[in-house]
Amino acid sequence: MEIKTQYGLKDLTTFRVDASARQYVCFRSEAQIVTFLAAHPMAGQPCLVLGGGSNLLFIGDYNGTLLHPCLKGIEVLAENRQTVRVKVMAGESWDDFVGHAVENGWAGVENLSLIPGHVGASAVQNIGAYGVEVKDVIESVEAVGIADGKKTTLLASQCGFGYRESHFKNRWKDQYIITAVIYRLCKQPVYTTHYPGVAREVAALGGPSLASLRQAIINIRMRKLPDPSETGNAGSFFKNPVMDASVFARLKRFFPDLPHFPQDDGRVKLPAGWLVERCGWKGKTVGRAGVYPKQALVLVNLGGAEGLEIVALSEKIRNSVFERFGIRLQREVRVVGESPLPAF
Repeated sequence: MEIKTQYGLKDLTTFRVDASARQYVCFRSEAQIVTFLAAHPMAGQPCLVLGGGSNLLFIGDYNGTLLHPCLKGIEVLAENRQTVRVKVMAGESWDDFVGHAVENGWAGVENLSLIPGHVGASAVQNIGAYGVEVKDVIESVEAVGIADGKKTTLLASQCGFGYRESHFKNRWKDQYIITAVIYRLCKQPVYTTHYPGVAREVAALGGPSLASLRQAIINIRMRKLPDPSETGNAGSFFKNPVMDASVFARLKRFFPDLPHFPQDDGRVKLPAGWLVERCGWKGKTVGRAGVYPKQALVLVNLGGAEGLEIVALSEKIRNSVFERFGIRLQREVRVVGESPLPAF
């Protein structure tokens, strides 16, 4: 276990902005978490759980304790001819796990290739891409309560999963340290290739297989998204808005070419990137922050940007989308820090 004070966070988040935490604690085992919480009660104290740092934007120093579970390991719990139950520790790289699953012939996460971050965050965010959401393969989540240090197992049905949502982001925000996620994957793949461009990419790679589908997703993402190791970013900054069909029908009358994706519950999802691009933001820069030229949904740190610069740019974008379309975009990225947010 590592315990450090006034610890710099630039290298722990993909936006790579300068900020520090009053206290930083890195755990290598579940026992270390339980021991630390027993000796340092967190009830009523500001604390934040850090995963791979791919969905956080610090706009100032964090005057609290940053809890960083770095637990590693992948374990098969049970398997038969159809499925495999696999326990993955929270600190494992998400994409490394996806690669491991594909190599072993386990289907269900291949469409989620190259998403940055750690396994623990997959349950927090309910990550999704190219027609797949991780909630569909999560069986349960193992966690430790921050207030009482007690270990618990939460079934997927208890976690409140929705579009880029879970109770870990809302009702249970900052209440648990996720230690592991148990997934149920399939040994008889059903390939999800209906998303635009995926089937064509898979065909170019020789036809459907877990390996070709994973490579297709990697190819697509690398063409249109910046590498966080080279350009500070957190992937999609905004959520795709989801609205009632009646609201969409009214919008469609004014914007006939508006792309849309019908949802199972009767609502309609719109691509936030299209809305941002139509407002003229794609490729624009404001100071040291900008909108990625190949994908309008991605905000980037062009070098030395402060968190507030990136947030200020995001507010300008939200305002312009609201003015043109009447839609209030919601951030997918969590903004953290002591400085006040710009008013929307």
